[in-house]
Amino acid sequence: MPAPDDAQREPPTAHATTSVSLAVIARQWGRIGISGFGGPPAHIALLRRLCVQQHSWLSEAEFEDGIAATSLLPGPASTQLAIFCAWRLAGPMGAIVGGACFILPGLIVILALSVLFLAHSPPDWVHGAAAGAGAAVPIVAVAAAIGLAPASWGRAGDARSARVRWACYALAGAVAANVAGEFLVAVLLACGLLEWFVGRRREKSASAAGPGQRSALLAGLAGKAVTAGVIGSLAWVALKVGALSFGGGFVIIPLMQHDAVHTYHWMTTPQFLSAVALGQVTPGPVVLTVAVVGYAAAGLVGGIIGAAIAFAPSFIFVLAGGPHFDKFRRSTDAQAFLSGAGPAAIGAIAGAAVTLGLGLTQLWQVGVLAAAALWLVVLRRGVVSALLGAAAIGVIVALAGGLS
Repeated sequence: MPAPDDAQREPPTAHATTSVSLAVIARQWGRIGISGFGGPPAHIALLRRLCVQQHSWLSEAEFEDGIAATSLLPGPASTQLAIFCAWRLAGPMGAIVGGACFILPGLIVILALSVLFLAHSPPDWVHGAAAGAGAAVPIVAVAAAIGLAPASWGRAGDARSARVRWACYALAGAVAANVAGEFLVAVLLACGLLEWFVGRRREKSASAAGPGQRSALLAGLAGKAVTAGVIGSLAWVALKVGALSFGGGFVIIPLMQHDAVHTYHWMTTPQFLSAVALGQVTPGPVVLTVAVVGYAAAGLVGGIIGAAIAFAPSFIFVLAGGPHFDKFRRSTDAQAFLSGAGPAAIGAIAGAAVTLGLGLTQLWQVGVLAAAALWLVVLRRGVVSALLGAAAIGVIVALAGGLS
């Protein structure tokens, strides 16, 4: 039996009670796409200020329901929330226009920076900025995992067995980030499915396809992607980012790292560190990092294709599932799956810091890493300021002739 306030809450429909023109959607969502530095927390705050506080287009309850529903979906949650809010205000066309205007400004900026930072012979100051910002990236991953852990731990509840499983899922994700390579997504799905099976009460569910079968299927798909050519391989990497990643935008780091550096050799580890840094300091979704990887694989066309494939599932999820979000949010099956996949993703994000840290090649970068740890983990300051500060140190080192 739902609580009284839930019972009185109107479920999402194809159109919101407040109608907003597509021109307004394009202008306002584009403004957030341009000014949305700082990742998902900043995007959520900007969307809440616009839709709830300034214009009262959505109630606080509707907005919170949108956050809850999109947090259960794979892929970039803040992007899906932006698409969801635009859908509630202007229907399917609003979702498409709002989502595109939210994504495109950052995509243009990050592709322009990719041309500069991934050039064969960039200027020394560019090389220094990339090396400096890249040195802070492993700590960015650790800080992201620390920030995500409390909510996921709370989802596990007070039962000792559930918390032991949570720790095991997180450990599995951390190990998989370093040894599973392109099969990391199979580990995330396996952890989610295992927790779903644990939560099932009926004996007949034991005969369903288990995590091992699902993992084998994904392993086979990944194996075929290796031989599918550059565009096919890029499409597979981008699809994992957009449709098969759980745990927020930062989970793209371990999902893409092995593929981009070791499997397909599109980038070196320092270049991948630069790509992650660019995804953090540019406006818009963190998942735009996939555009840098796409650019390294196949130029501007690869960057556009990678971004298009990575973000397409978000539009599909909202357009197809929006009317059912209220039911989905209350689904015990969805909650159970995320209770397994979520901690595994958090562990993978933290585990990625190990291989990212091993990619640092110069002694001064260790000092930058330590300073970033103090700034982000101890003082709990912002990611963008940490990366910009690290890049500035790199520029100074480069101009002083300290690059080797």
